[in-house]
Amino acid sequence: MSLAAENQSKAFAPVASDGAVWFAISSVIASMALTAVGNGMMFAFIPMRLGFGGYDPAWAGSILTALSAGGIAGCLLTGRLVSRVGHARSFLAFSALIILSNALVGAAVDPWLWMVARAIYGFSICGMFIVAQSWLNDAVSNAVRGRVMAVFYVAYISGLGCGSLLAGFVDLRTASASLISIGITALAALPVCLTRLPPPPAPEAASVALRRAWRISPVGVAGMLAVGGLSMMITGFAPIHATASGMTQEQVATLMFAMPVGTMLFQLPFGWLSDRTDRRYVLIAAAALVVVAGLIASFTDGSGLALTIAIYVIWSGASESIYSLSNAHANDRADKDDLVLLASTMLFAWSISGFVVPGLGTVLTAFFGTQSFMWVAVAIGAAFCIFVVTRVLSTGSRAPLPGLTFAPMAAQTPPAVDLAFPTDAPRAD
Repeated sequence: MSLAAENQSKAFAPVASDGAVWFAISSVIASMALTAVGNGMMFAFIPMRLGFGGYDPAWAGSILTALSAGGIAGCLLTGRLVSRVGHARSFLAFSALIILSNALVGAAVDPWLWMVARAIYGFSICGMFIVAQSWLNDAVSNAVRGRVMAVFYVAYISGLGCGSLLAGFVDLRTASASLISIGITALAALPVCLTRLPPPPAPEAASVALRRAWRISPVGVAGMLAVGGLSMMITGFAPIHATASGMTQEQVATLMFAMPVGTMLFQLPFGWLSDRTDRRYVLIAAAALVVVAGLIASFTDGSGLALTIAIYVIWSGASESIYSLSNAHANDRADKDDLVLLASTMLFAWSISGFVVPGLGTVLTAFFGTQSFMWVAVAIGAAFCIFVVTRVLSTGSRAPLPGLTFAPMAAQTPPAVDLAFPTDAPRAD
């Protein structure tokens, strides 16, 4: 091996000690957490601003669908961009596009312009997540990967909640929310600009093979199809419905702040249970809870803020748990050689569902009102629950494989396309 090749190999080697690992990866985690604050603010601000301006709620749904369309493009094109310019430059390019998106939102209150802006955002945030996850997966060893990814997701979800809460204090008549989000996103780029974390090699080409992925894990693929739509309906349409129902700006912001709490409250106990029994049993429980919480939400719609928050915390937490449980179940069943293909296909399933279902919700909103999203979410949860029950009855109980454990994840974030694990150690996550 030449000296240059040896030096390059050392540069790309994972960090050995735990302390060095956490210090090295903190830049990427900090950047994503700060980005989440600005993103959370815009998620809450846009439907509130449209409602304040007297626009039909269907416009907010159309803007959400445009965001999902941009997300599909980001999921499919990010690998090519990273292969050309690397992880760091790609991350900063996506940050710049998010700043552009927020600037367009602040330029004028124009739903058509905002659809373009949020499509740009959807493309950028999906690409940013793929880059960040790939970067983190490459930087750490199997021994700490689960903890690192848990911190990563909790930091991002916490940032979303804080951003949503901040939206309750901005003046809806001005562009202050956009300006604040632009400032936060610009600040978020600094840790990556200054990082010394070595970039990974170019990712492998991602391929989509639905038939092969279905043979590996029908429940895993079905879970991604379910949760892509569930997350967009519950998280995306909740502020639209709350605004249309007459909630104040502060109440909508508080609701959006509380919902991520459910993600953190439910995933750890569900994950603990799934590591000790057939994960599909826990998936059935999570899907059933989505149905029950959705029905309660529809029948108690318009009740007090405290009750609404409690219901939505449960509803959001149960739906988000389907994402991480499905991912863990699929990885239990996959050979190492199938990991990249499986992740790519699940990414495709998640993306398509996240695009199609909000479009359906927007159409139903135009005809039947904003409460329609509740019934769509209930239907998805019920269909997935029935499917998993059918799979359990037809195949029997299957305990998780030894050495594979659950890791908390969030359905607002795309699965990573590139899952390059170290070749000299077995997977432990």
